[in-house]
Amino acid sequence: MTLQQEIVGNAMQMAVVSLQPGQTVYCEAGKFLFKTTNVTMETRLGGPSGAGGQQSQPGGSGSGGMGGLLRQAMGTAMQAGQRALAGESLAFQYFTTRGGEGTVGFAGVLPGEMRALELDGTRAWFAEKDAFVAAESTVDFGIAFQGGRTGRSGGEGFVLEKFTGRGTVIIAGAGNFIDLNPADFGGRIEVDTGCVVAFEEGIQYGVQRVGGLNRQGLMNAVFGGEGLSLATLEGNGRVILQSLTIESLANALRKAQGGDKQGPTGGLFSTNAQ
Repeated sequence: MTLQQEIVGNAMQMAVVSLQPGQTVYCEAGKFLFKTTNVTMETRLGGPSGAGGQQSQPGGSGSGGMGGLLRQAMGTAMQAGQRALAGESLAFQYFTTRGGEGTVGFAGVLPGEMRALELDGTRAWFAEKDAFVAAESTVDFGIAFQGGRTGRSGGEGFVLEKFTGRGTVIIAGAGNFIDLNPADFGGRIEVDTGCVVAFEEGIQYGVQRVGGLNRQGLMNAVFGGEGLSLATLEGNGRVILQSLTIESLANALRKAQGGDKQGPTGGLFSTNAQ
């Protein structure tokens, strides 16, 4: 059953979801706005896992006695531990309607757009940290720790949210969205590391240094406003970018409050130090 949802608003969008009997949607703690009285809300540490995101209930036929409860508890602890390491919320809120259609509203935390992605089970989606807003219980939420060769070549690793399964997942970002396919631009695009919102499985996401350790490379890093790294996206698939980065928004707010730490050059000299 397809999740019925509508994204409304302009500068600060929100998603209004119509829940049908038997449907469950979950969100990250802090993204819930409102609900009708016939929709129940339950907070859990564990996210959907396993085939189709089905949750095993304590004492149910799938619990497997004490051993099953222990495995479930360990799985929940591992999920929570991963999210804690990634800086994500520890808990999810689950919403289910009781008798008849119910309505739930969700929103992101920054001024900007939202997008509903439809997963058909063939391709996963990856998103930047904190992009997740809500999803059907048939969508599995995970953390992808990226590093290795890609992280070393860029001088840093990065953390992504990963969505698998079937159903609708709603994400949010800052500013306006633009949809691109690297295949339309020679197979590769380079973007500010803070502009990536989400991309399909099959897209290779990496981080590279801006130029070499030469005069022009140092000019790019010091005066270019991008720091030392750029994100690279290669392959054939959907990529969603945002027009506003959290760092630029934070710098603008500090400047408006008379606490600008950026200095006259930006780039390498831009700092969040207080």
